[in-house]
Amino acid sequence: MTRPTTHILRLLRWGRILARHGALRGIENDPNTPPQVRRLIRVARMGTFQPKVPDYAGAFQAIGPAAIKLGQTLATRPDIVGEEAAHNLLLLQDSLPPVPFAAIKREIETSFGKPVEALFASIEEVSVGAASIAQVHRAVTIEGRDVAVKVLRPGIREKFGADIQTYEWAAAHLEALGGEPARLRPRLVIANFKRWTLRELDLRREAASASELAEKMQDTEGYLVPGIDWDRTNSRVMTIDWIDGIKINETEALRAAGHDLPALAEHLVLTFLRQAISNGFFHADMHQGNLFVQSNGTIAAIDFGIMGRIDRRARLWLAEILYGLTTGNYRRVAEIHFEAQYVPSYHSVDEFATALRAVGEPTRGRPVSELSVGQMLDSLFAITREFDMATQPHLLLLQKTMVMVEGLATQLNPGINMWDVAAPYVRDWIRDELGPEAAIADRLRTDAETLLRLPDLIRRIEDKFPAKGGAPEAPPLPEIELIWARRQGGRGWLGYLAAAGLGGAGLWAAQMLGWL
Repeated sequence: MTRPTTHILRLLRWGRILARHGALRGIENDPNTPPQVRRLIRVARMGTFQPKVPDYAGAFQAIGPAAIKLGQTLATRPDIVGEEAAHNLLLLQDSLPPVPFAAIKREIETSFGKPVEALFASIEEVSVGAASIAQVHRAVTIEGRDVAVKVLRPGIREKFGADIQTYEWAAAHLEALGGEPARLRPRLVIANFKRWTLRELDLRREAASASELAEKMQDTEGYLVPGIDWDRTNSRVMTIDWIDGIKINETEALRAAGHDLPALAEHLVLTFLRQAISNGFFHADMHQGNLFVQSNGTIAAIDFGIMGRIDRRARLWLAEILYGLTTGNYRRVAEIHFEAQYVPSYHSVDEFATALRAVGEPTRGRPVSELSVGQMLDSLFAITREFDMATQPHLLLLQKTMVMVEGLATQLNPGINMWDVAAPYVRDWIRDELGPEAAIADRLRTDAETLLRLPDLIRRIEDKFPAKGGAPEAPPLPEIELIWARRQGGRGWLGYLAAAGLGGAGLWAAQMLGWL
């Protein structure tokens, strides 16, 4: 088990990198930041020069691979890091210098137990993409199939494991402070981040996700998921069909190739809605590097390490919320939030509906280019605080992906109105799912399932288990001993704060001597 002093020194080292990029100033000045955190920030930034304009993306890039992934997650959480930081983190590129091909070749041969020549007729030594977790090389199989070979970086699992332990430790201590940190539920945020990341570190899971998405989207015209070469795929190596096309953000190249950009933007939004609303399983890393447009206008997706799932009940609520916002039915949107137990029952439905109207009305019927995203986000997060809405970690991936899709659609068509594109699709899906025929079928299915659940339901009532709300049950969280609860040999949390101060001084001295 990692010692608390190791976590503290690691956090101080990261803190100094953040400070050198000016990324701690906003957190330190935020009135919701606990005083204990402010004190640690002061120790971390001691002796550093902070630029006037913060570079959050650069800071996370400098810290390392796990921080890059965490920064991408925090880009969807202005309520935690602030609107300015969240906007800047959207620029965070998941790219690092490639590992030498000799190390990649060694990983392939070790994982398969055979030489590369027995798998591939040729493989390019220069990578076509190098991210924080893996890198990709173009190859041709011995059967003559053009493929992309994705290989995990050597030692990346161990590196991520150590960093995530510190994230968990820090989140537990932050949440234990109560108040605003407790409402934001950082432990669940990190727990979800950990699950997503561990899936990315097993390339067989990614291959399975690609296969499942291809199956669910096989009847959707104009959307392609590359095929998997299962004979050349294991936990550290994944081989898929090579995709030729133009990156979806290269608008000039797309226009020169004769593509209809507004139509592409609408198609992108609708394919995302089909995945999220209809299928409940969606590609959750839809940034510009993972989407290509083929010569016939088909959108081809790659990189399926991060996938999102939403159960049917949550999808129904989500669809009704989206449709209610597009049509101005704020009362129904408010009711859904209470039914899903996103808002505590001691609040007023009518008051919540009015608060939603104050945010929704200024945005309806206007193109994205005319909206003040920052102002809208500020208003939304003010509502969450006012109505004691706890963070819903199970929707974080959906929120992140919606931000990505909106950004790409806006690049393709600056005048697009997301509500106008989404409303007809969501309306038709709600009609199919909640219409008379669907209601009858759903009622029969629900009644049958209820009968089968009766024994368990009775046991739950007897054991006084509360009914579940709109969020799925929280995953088990690791047991973490808080430093102020330690009483070994009279050494409590004050000792660790002293260690933090000494560690900060040591880091400062090391920086002055040019060691950092």
